Amino acid sequence: MGMTQRQFAVLDRDGTIIVERGYLSNPELVELIPGATDGLRRLKGMGLGLVVITNQSGIGRGFFDQAILESIHQRMEELLASEGVHLDGIYFCPHLPEENCQCRKPKPGLLEKAAQELGFDPGATFVIGDKPCDIELGQRVGATTFLVRTGYGARFGTDPMVIPNYIVDGLGEAAQVIGHLLPV
Repeated sequence: MGMTQRQFAVLDRDGTIIVERGYLSNPELVELIPGATDGLRRLKGMGLGLVVITNQSGIGRGFFDQAILESIHQRMEELLASEGVHLDGIYFCPHLPEENCQCRKPKPGLLEKAAQELGFDPGATFVIGDKPCDIELGQRVGATTFLVRTGYGARFGTDPMVIPNYIVDGLGEAAQVIGHLLPV
């Protein structure tokens, strides 16, 4: 009898978990979106793994380096941990859009890498983000997609070209919907 794989929520960082700052380069400016940790705790409580996949072209643009990015992620993880939330992984793409790499969302390279390293089925995930690239990433792997209205999501929620499975106010509402989607 095969073991059932753990399901994961695949989360965007800026505008989904932390406040959108536009090329965030200062760890002191990391601020959790109100209600985000409650949603993340609820997802964890359902047995889901939590992985962040984020495009960080600020590195490729020379706005900050990988050491700064790591300190930003450390600060985010500290803030989350203080609220009882622990991430299973953070994956980032440092490349410019024109580099046409396989790891920049909406391409599935980072999601596939995370799935391989953490042992989950990309198609069984819940991809949650505030931009079209997050929704397209989820669609490319057959995941269930959520557009949150935090960050840039309010702007894209009315775009007829962006068609997520669900449009929600934030991670709390996403967790509520996912709770109804998971088998009892």
